[in-house]
Amino acid sequence: MPDNMLKQRINNKEIVTGIGVGMNYSKADLEELLEKNACDFFSVDSQHCAYNEDRLESFCANAQSLGIPVIFRIKHTRHTYLIGNYLDLGPTGIVVPEVREEASIVEAIKTFYYPQFGKRSWGGSARWGIDSHPDRLEYADWWNRTGVLQIQLESVDAVINCRKLGKPGVDAFTFGPNDLSYDIESYTDPPFKTVDACVQHVVNEMKGSDVAVGIALHQPEDRKKYLDMGLTVIQTPMVV
Repeated sequence: MPDNMLKQRINNKEIVTGIGVGMNYSKADLEELLEKNACDFFSVDSQHCAYNEDRLESFCANAQSLGIPVIFRIKHTRHTYLIGNYLDLGPTGIVVPEVREEASIVEAIKTFYYPQFGKRSWGGSARWGIDSHPDRLEYADWWNRTGVLQIQLESVDAVINCRKLGKPGVDAFTFGPNDLSYDIESYTDPPFKTVDACVQHVVNEMKGSDVAVGIALHQPEDRKKYLDMGLTVIQTPMVV
């Protein structure tokens, strides 16, 4: 995938599709997946899956050799201060889970982007695209136009306040349906009765903005339903 095409397509609200895979997948495994599936990015998880930095770096190197960006979900919202370090290992994008407050967005943007838009520190030989853009200022400018920052909404408060959370630098919202369901169930009379009602509210609120809306499917047959609702970033059920 040429340079910043994924970010551009997401910002243009074109339909993009990711495949959720385990970081233990070899290059041969990934090649086999690509033979059978259309794919714009691989998605890997550390929030609920085994993870170490060596494994992430190796996986990203294999994906980069195939020209497929990697979107990496970090372990916890409080780890936003480590986003730059995660990116130095090779991901093209980050998902921040369980976001409720604007302060988390501000921190994520600061650590995701290089100056002068953000405050990310310079370094890392495994970074996506560094071989093609070795100059410091050139790479920083290229990265700021290429990296994909996704924010996961998992509470009613976050859904209600999605416009405040959709700050410049946020490329897409996604959802944690199960944790969002827990939060809905904590209300006697919730403002949204279902996850789908929350999703539709966010889609409606993001119209006219640069922030796309996506979801990780639990069932492949749900794809058409969410596309019809206006979602444009779709991740297939995870393969492990």
